[in-house]
Amino acid sequence: MKKRKKRTQSTTLDVFKAMRRGSREAEQELLGPGFHSSHKVHRSKKTYTRKEKHKKFED
Repeated sequence: MKKRKKRTQSTTLDVFKAMRRGSREAEQELLGPGFHSSHKVHRSKKTYTRKEKHKKFED
């Protein structure tokens, strides 16, 4: 008699992988493709930048 291998049911690791995949897809739908940091570093007012939107207006 040959022994048959039993099919393994989804383990907790498979569940975690599926949850991660689902949350990643949902994030991409909201924010678009690519990397988006969830926690941004606070930037000091004294940090120099050349962008027009950060320059102070003097009239």
